Amino acid sequence: MATKSTNVVHGPVHADERAHVTDLLARYPDLSARELDAVKTWFKRTAGPLDVGLLASDTTIADQYRAYRKDHHDRFSAKDIGIAALFLAIAACIVGLIAMMSI
Repeated sequence: MATKSTNVVHGPVHADERAHVTDLLARYPDLSARELDAVKTWFKRTAGPLDVGLLASDTTIADQYRAYRKDHHDRFSAKDIGIAALFLAIAACIVGLIAMMSI
């Protein structure tokens, strides 16, 4: 049976990375493009639910964390909107076909 490999780092290294991201978020929005990219990458590739929860509950960076989430994660991307539009178009076609079949 094949196992799925993840890129999640465990242990002290993970805590060190979380501490680094915490330090970066403490300066948000005054981050360089490279630092901002490092934070985004950490959230997308490394951070687990526990990491996100620990950052979200850290009162020393609460305002910066909320601003970062609002600016970079809690938005619909063009891809998200495209997928939703495709889903709605398919659903409308199915409803239309059902309506035509019942006539």
